[in-house]
Amino acid sequence: MPPISRPAFRATPVGDAEAFMPSAQRPVRVRSRNLGADEHLEPHRHDWGQLTYCESGAMQVTCNVPHPVTCIAPPSRAVWVPPGALHAVTVLEATQMRTLYIEAGAMAEGWCSSRVIRVSPLLRELIGALDETQSLDAVRHRREHSLSILVLDEMHHADTQALGVPLPDPVNGDKRLRALCEAIMRAPAGRSTLAQWAYDIGASERTLARLFREQLGLSYPQWRQQVVLAHALPLLAKGLPVSHVAAAAGYSSDSAFSAMFKAAMGQSPSAFRA
Repeated sequence: MPPISRPAFRATPVGDAEAFMPSAQRPVRVRSRNLGADEHLEPHRHDWGQLTYCESGAMQVTCNVPHPVTCIAPPSRAVWVPPGALHAVTVLEATQMRTLYIEAGAMAEGWCSSRVIRVSPLLRELIGALDETQSLDAVRHRREHSLSILVLDEMHHADTQALGVPLPDPVNGDKRLRALCEAIMRAPAGRSTLAQWAYDIGASERTLARLFREQLGLSYPQWRQQVVLAHALPLLAKGLPVSHVAAAAGYSSDSAFSAMFKAAMGQSPSAFRA
């Protein structure tokens, strides 16, 4: 499979995150920014948790907890990054990004690893209201507190979605597996079998199958499906026809692509189109 050139991303400063630092008194702070396609926030970390949500467009979030993983978030999804986790954001489609900075002690147990959650209509409206309300004014400060409680409660009850693509650890992970994963992510429409990849990589099919299970927690077909979904979602968010997205994902049949997509996401591809 020939390599495909990577896009040139524009580095964007993370900025003064300390100005939005949450506290026990203000457990949820909202930071809004408009970012253009291909902008990239360099890897960074902070002491509080973060829910990254885009009002429009699509973005990719990488996080190293509990293991390196790349998550795709269209407007209907948000990515949770736990306190202290190294993470980076790449904008796939021009977006209005709303980042919720959440005080570490405000989250319930079990939120110590990254995840993708469904953004319910209620959570979407709560985030917007909280963004508009934040102020030092005493009356608005009371409203901010009430909204923060509702945001946290809605987050805790949100459904999770498997939109992450786990990757081998850059230090301790198997280099052959990492080379294979990176090649597939560069060209997700390829249909090579694991046996074909084994020949190219220089490892047995059995060894690669074992590495997928041990280092990524998924079988090769399961992992590859996650790559296909991660590739398809930003294209759907751009409004491309399902037939175009299916072809870009390597499917010769729109119906086969739609069936796979609905089985994995619970909704048809058209539900994710802009």
